[in-house]
Order: sequence, then C-alpha cells, then structure tokens
Amino acid sequence: MSEGTLRPLRADARRNREKILTAAVRVFSTDGLEAHLERIAKEAGVGSATLYRNFPTREALVEAVYRNEVAHLCDAAPALLTQKPPVEALREWTRLFLDYVTAKYGMIDALRAMAAAGSNPYGHSRELIQAAITSLMDACTAAGAIRTDVQPTDIGAALEGIALTSAGAEHRQRAERLLDLTLDGLLPRSP
Repeated sequence: MSEGTLRPLRADARRNREKILTAAVRVFSTDGLEAHLERIAKEAGVGSATLYRNFPTREALVEAVYRNEVAHLCDAAPALLTQKPPVEALREWTRLFLDYVTAKYGMIDALRAMAAAGSNPYGHSRELIQAAITSLMDACTAAGAIRTDVQPTDIGAALEGIALTSAGAEHRQRAERLLDLTLDGLLPRSP
C-alpha cells in the first residue's frame, strides 16, 4: 500500500469516530467555542488520545463535525421521502435543518476563523442542502401537495432567514412557528 493510500477504518475505529462526532455536536451546540475537547472525549466514551488520533486539531474536529452534519441532513431527504408523504417529509426535514443550524451555531466562530485563514469548511454544503430541498419540493409538487409557483431557492432563503433570526436552542419554539408559517404558505391556494 502506498504511503498516500488511506486504509479503511476498522469497525471499532469507525464507531469511535462516530461517537466523537455525535458528542462534539452536543458539546459545541451548548458550549460553542468554549467547548473543551476533553469533555467531548469523555461524553463520547473515548480517551483523549483516541480523539486526537482522529482529529489532531480543534479545527479538524470542527470541520469534520460540520461536514458530518451536512451529510446527515442531506441524506435524510431521500430517507424521509421513502417513509412519509412528501409534505410530511418536507416538514420533518425542516426540523432537521433546525437541528443542523443549532449545531452550526455553536461552531460558527470556529468555522468563520477557518474560512478567514483560507480553509473552506463549507465546501459544497450550500449546493448539497439546496439539492435536498429541491428533491423534497419536487416530490411535493409531483404529489400536487404544494404550490408550483414557489422555487426551492425561495424555501432555501426562507430557511436561512429563519436560521439567522432564530438560531440557538433557546429560540427553537419560535423557529418552529416560523417554519410552520412558511410551509403553510406552500400549500395550494383555495379557488
């Protein structure tokens, strides 16, 4: 195996990595940049050495958490569409979007600092999220469950606006009300 080739992680190493990412979301969501990496390791049930072996710097952990959250959010769209009617899938996905924003909010200063230093932690996240919204809205439109004059980019902008005004767990109820108002506005108009 060449030096540049990465070996796949063993099952236990993969589980440890996932536990670290899950714990990091919780800790960053509550503590923001003040989060101690040792607390994350403890909440994940792993040693500090395991955390640092997977994520040698705070920035590496923050970026991995962010990318993992985007992947979970976007992967949820097709899964929800197989489990629920399209409008319910869209509604539930918007709640997952709030979870994603809450996690991102706790890491926002670190993400901004990384971007200012020349890294691109955001990568293609906006495009991935917009693709998920598009797939959900296309399914809703095909089912005749929403208006056809609203574009996925409109909903993306509305979600971003709700996120800007209601980010953080303390604003969750208001954010959900705003989501409901937005989604209710998508329903077909009565003749």
